[in-house]
Amino acid sequence: MDEELRSLTERVRRESGGSADCERLLATGDRDELAGVLIEPGRPLWARELAAFRLGLAGDRRAFESLVLLLNHRDPPRCASAAHALARLGDPRTARAAAALATNELRVAYALHPVRLLTALRAPESVPALITTLERRLRPHDPYRRVALACVEGLGALGDARARRVLNEALAHPALAEAAVHALARIPQRQPRE
Repeated sequence: MDEELRSLTERVRRESGGSADCERLLATGDRDELAGVLIEPGRPLWARELAAFRLGLAGDRRAFESLVLLLNHRDPPRCASAAHALARLGDPRTARAAAALATNELRVAYALHPVRLLTALRAPESVPALITTLERRLRPHDPYRRVALACVEGLGALGDARARRVLNEALAHPALAEAAVHALARIPQRQPRE
């Protein structure tokens, strides 16, 4: 069983109090039933999350909006499960949505999972969004070091030369310096002109 699915399963079983409805949603293979949960009034958050997650893993784009809302949730486990499902969904809107969430200064406290998702997606939006987010985190006394570190690591994994400037700036921040050194080492060196 996928680790993220196992974690989600344990969490929603606890949240649902081990309800029969939860077990049915875990067992069903009926995508229409799962999609119905997303729009049915009065459904608890755990049921919507479970349905969206399962649809996302199945590549059913009806889950997109629900997963994006969960990606920006205040509860980190919900964000993590949404990011996992969005990475597998294959919806072309995902990178743009993750970039918007990662760069939204009003929601920066919840940007960690959108940043990690952008790295996993390796989309055209990924590098510019990670650079923008990291630049903002390099201000003195910024409290979001985990987001900054995820940006540094992500930019290293993406290996794009556009990140060189902001990664060099990150070297001046003790909490980021070691990761920035490793990230810079992963960016191909410029070839000298002949």
